[in-house]
Amino acid sequence: MTAATVFEASLRAAMTRRSAFISRLATERTNCCRLLHGTQEGVPGVTLDRYGDLALLQSFHAPVADDEVAVVRRVLDDFFPALDLVYNDRSGPGSRVRNGLNDAGRRAAETDRIICENGVFFHVRARHRGHDPWLFLDLRTTRRAVMDEAEGRTVLNLFAYTCGLGVAAAVAGAHRVVNVDFSESSLAVGTANGELNGVTSQTVEIVSDVFPAIRQFAGIRQPSLVRGRQLPRFPRLEPEHFDLVFLDPPRLAKSRFGVVDVIRDYQSVFKLALGVVSAGGILYCTCNVARVEEKEWHAQLRRCADKCGRPIREFDVLRPGEDFPSIDGRAPLKVVRLVL
Repeated sequence: MTAATVFEASLRAAMTRRSAFISRLATERTNCCRLLHGTQEGVPGVTLDRYGDLALLQSFHAPVADDEVAVVRRVLDDFFPALDLVYNDRSGPGSRVRNGLNDAGRRAAETDRIICENGVFFHVRARHRGHDPWLFLDLRTTRRAVMDEAEGRTVLNLFAYTCGLGVAAAVAGAHRVVNVDFSESSLAVGTANGELNGVTSQTVEIVSDVFPAIRQFAGIRQPSLVRGRQLPRFPRLEPEHFDLVFLDPPRLAKSRFGVVDVIRDYQSVFKLALGVVSAGGILYCTCNVARVEEKEWHAQLRRCADKCGRPIREFDVLRPGEDFPSIDGRAPLKVVRLVL
């Protein structure tokens, strides 16, 4: 069998498995999901996502051959004939998109689209200044869980990116939502998402490194000088605690304010997050690194919470939807809900 034949068989099998699931999503006012989770469904390093009328094909280990892209178009025509297909090759250094497109493909890639997830609307574009999609689909079940308990609560969304979770919480009736991220352009998309859903009166976007923001919310002074060196400017914030905090750190990020290292030192950012959760409040935490052992990560969170005097009263594990299968039980995304 040729590589293209194997690719087509895997893709058709994946799409067929999702038929009832996709129909169920439609009844929940959701028109976005993963159509092929390649690492677990026969095509390692390749994903195919549906965002409304867009199908986004991405490769992370090696480029997808032209005949395989043609296979994707042919299979989509059988299942979703009206979708635009855009291919992003992210197999090069830094995961940046490196393949060119013809004029029609470029127009499709740069079109601003509006999608719906659990009745919440989001802006999506296949290509933009960054390289990640504006909405991470594997967090759909987490956003749904937050919506189920956000009404009347205050919410802090850390490493907010385009504010997907914050906007979902506001739509569900959160009293106040604060989204924090260092990227002004990402938060601008978040603001647009809030406007799209009519919730900007409930949401605030703060352009800031997470470390000074969270320290100030916790009532910890953030100095402007460290070892005599001036730190970058940061917004001054008043101490504030939140009923619900969402902590979604990147795998590795370094700044002059601190280091996020999910593999070696998750505790450094976790213990700061503990300090801004109200008594009896809820803290959602994510870890998006497959090599981190889930049980050990859970144990680390428990030990850190105990040492900080914020023992965990309830510990719930959340899983991605069935469009993100994990045959070996080692899915990259791990999410927990903690009641403190």
